[in-house]
Amino acid sequence: MTEFLFKNGRILTIAGQGRQPRRNEALRELSALESGWVLVKDGLIHDVGDGPGPDTRGRVIDLEGRVLMPGFVDCHTHACWAGSRYDEFDRKLAGASYLELLAEGGGIMSTVHAVRQASVEELSANLIHRIEQMARLGTTTVEVKSGYGLSTEAELKMLDAIRIASDTMQSTVIGTFLGAHAIDRDTPEFVRTTIDETLPAVVEAHPGITCDAYCEEGAWSLEECRRLFEEAQSMGCPIRVHADQFNSLGATHFAVEAGARSVDHLEATKNEDLALLAHSNTMGVLLPCSGYHLDDRYAAGRAFVDLGGAVAIASNCNPGSAPTPSIPFTIHLAVNRCRLKPAEAIVAATYNAACVLDLQDDRGSIEPGKRSDLIVLDTRDERSLAWEFATPGPRMVMIGDSLHDLTPFGG
Repeated sequence: MTEFLFKNGRILTIAGQGRQPRRNEALRELSALESGWVLVKDGLIHDVGDGPGPDTRGRVIDLEGRVLMPGFVDCHTHACWAGSRYDEFDRKLAGASYLELLAEGGGIMSTVHAVRQASVEELSANLIHRIEQMARLGTTTVEVKSGYGLSTEAELKMLDAIRIASDTMQSTVIGTFLGAHAIDRDTPEFVRTTIDETLPAVVEAHPGITCDAYCEEGAWSLEECRRLFEEAQSMGCPIRVHADQFNSLGATHFAVEAGARSVDHLEATKNEDLALLAHSNTMGVLLPCSGYHLDDRYAAGRAFVDLGGAVAIASNCNPGSAPTPSIPFTIHLAVNRCRLKPAEAIVAATYNAACVLDLQDDRGSIEPGKRSDLIVLDTRDERSLAWEFATPGPRMVMIGDSLHDLTPFGG
């Protein structure tokens, strides 16, 4: 039996009632214990309390007042890819827009060409490296989308690479099917092929996998997304959608009507659609790292939260619009650009992000019976996550029954 006792720390339990995403006042409730302890046994949280803590034969970690909190859940990434976008970065610096590059056959499609040429071993090795980077920054659960294959064979190869990473890593890795990421102009009847051939093959290999789509000018239209999602739902797949990144095409309204698990991006969402989303059971996922890297456009996070929306945040780690593995930086941007409060951003990156992936029953908060995915911040005030940026990651990261001490230089 492996046993750990974390004691003498500020414990952000984020514990609450029920399993619904946090909204309104609950979104700001960290349920902190000012001088608390957490007892971990065999990869699970055994008990939590305030005061000196129980006796144990296991390892004792004196937090010395530092913050202990749930590990981050990165609920939206494209972290499985090959190649690079350095040449396009030069073009972007010269004034080319994201949609211009996509229309020219670059952007997403340049990565598609690299992924099609890569082996599953290369893809999984690249992904494992990025998940390790994420773990060093406190992310213990990560969602990873396909979408750089855009053919049945290549999409299945990507999902195989994601599964290899999941089997290899201590972190939890969740795959999502994003065959509707772009339009391959070189493939006749690409949309029909994706819906009628690729989707069934993916669902056969990965029953119940979540199906995602990128609804945007130059990518998938609203009607094409509707056809895909109707077919996916008939096969028992939950749905999510990238919507309103640059243009509002009606995908947010459709996603709410269709019962989508989340709508992600929301930079260009109309006020009426934002209100509709806020009053629904569909979650809104903010991806502020894209705005930082591309065009300084950000979702109206404060308005969405004030309307009562269930919000999560994610890194959107990808080679084109958000080349970062960092949830701490995402929290910084969510507060300083989307205007969330620090506590709201922390809940959005932990418990609410777990809700997007339907994993809130066993992670996202510090409660008995849940996985011991925990991080120890090198601070006594969690607001430093929002105030600081470009700083080192947590002091310690625990994933299940494995504790990783990241203290630099033995300090």
